[in-house]
Amino acid sequence: MSAATSTVGCPWCAFSARPRALQTHLAGEHPEQVRTRQVEGTLRYEITCPRCGAQYDQRVKKAARDPTFVAEFEPEIRMVAFDMLVHHLVAEHEMTEPEAAPDRTAEQTGE
Repeated sequence: MSAATSTVGCPWCAFSARPRALQTHLAGEHPEQVRTRQVEGTLRYEITCPRCGAQYDQRVKKAARDPTFVAEFEPEIRMVAFDMLVHHLVAEHEMTEPEAAPDRTAEQTGE
């Protein structure tokens, strides 16, 4: 099933949407799920799958050269982390549902 034509459920609440809309929802409603930390002088962000505990951890490359980078680009960093999580949910947990077909009853009956 193609993720582009399917909906994915939020792992923290009842929200369900196409992958890009879910990513936006996650960043807006569950931002605390993305954490940043210093490891040996390098800033990293991480997110943990609430279904299986898989942890994704990436270095924030530009943060080492620009100390204001994280404050300025925190929403974008969060979106990247949630993008990784959405891909993981679809690939590893098959958390997709067919998108409901639009109700065309009114169109067909002329109402």
